Amino acid sequence: MGSVMIMAGGTGGHIFPALAVAERLRVAGHEVFWLGSSQGLETKLVPEYRFPLEVLPIAGIRSTSITRKLQAPGQMARALFKASRIIKERRPKVALGMGGFAAGPGGLIAWKHKIPLVIHEQNSIPGMTNRWLSRLATKIYQAFPDSFPASKNAQVCGNPVRQEIIDLPDPKQRWQGRGTSPLRLLILGGSQGAKILNETVPKALTLLPNNLNIQIRHQTGTATLELAQAAYKSHGIDAQVVPFIHNMAEAYGWADLAIARAGALTLAELAAAGLGSLLIPFPYAVDDHQTHNAAWLVKAQAAHLLPQNTLTAESLAQALQPYIQDRTQALKLAQAAREQAQTTATETIAEACTELATIKKHLF
Repeated sequence: MGSVMIMAGGTGGHIFPALAVAERLRVAGHEVFWLGSSQGLETKLVPEYRFPLEVLPIAGIRSTSITRKLQAPGQMARALFKASRIIKERRPKVALGMGGFAAGPGGLIAWKHKIPLVIHEQNSIPGMTNRWLSRLATKIYQAFPDSFPASKNAQVCGNPVRQEIIDLPDPKQRWQGRGTSPLRLLILGGSQGAKILNETVPKALTLLPNNLNIQIRHQTGTATLELAQAAYKSHGIDAQVVPFIHNMAEAYGWADLAIARAGALTLAELAAAGLGSLLIPFPYAVDDHQTHNAAWLVKAQAAHLLPQNTLTAESLAQALQPYIQDRTQALKLAQAAREQAQTTATETIAEACTELATIKKHLF
């Protein structure tokens, strides 16, 4: 079937959608290898899924640091040289870019060798790497409409989501038997964690009436795990606090409501699972893309937006209370989320790679 080079890294928002496609390609008979950066989360996650991993000596070049800007040309040159060596040795038939630092040099070298290049943009506003690569790409896919100009002929396909999340039962079916049991609240800080959630959520819970019991699962990221654990303990709240959730399908299926950042992958998974949410976009994301992402579910009445600049423990408690007092309100959000699910992105992107793998345009 031919070899496919997947370029994705940095954060879970790039890596997990790419892993979903990689798994589909492997099942279809392709040899798949990964091109990432030496500093990204991919160095931990990709080997767990048994994909060969090659890394480039590159980090973010979009920086306000003078030192980083001065280092960028040399860093890019080294990354391009290594990417060229890897591609000549591995000889992929297709390159798939799904965001992250390594996708830039990897995609450029693939294009230079006339290897078909497919890119997928997860966010409503394209990242810098995908904006560059869109000029070279054979096919362009986008999760949200109008991420790219119409002239790019980008196809809307949603975000790839792991099959076990797509396969979760309908929210109404999951709700059966929960009755008047405590609301199950899932807090997602993303792979890098969210300090404001660690600080604000425990305090907000103390402001709710004592008879409003809640079960808590809070994913913090590694860096802020101990601080979050201490915050819950100081407020006398029993919560399951973990740095990372390996079985996201189980967590989504367990929950009644989520509090989360508005990364593209998180939103796609919330929709696929059928789980309502209170969304707190990261305000310092490039081009404020998380706020733009969140608008998709908010407009569909599947989520409630809480901007970070106005977020307080009091405002969060006020937003939570209706869903705790009346579980059917959380169910309405969940059902609206499920109606927004786009579940064919993995198949669409994998099929495009398979089709292009048969084209004999590459130089070797």
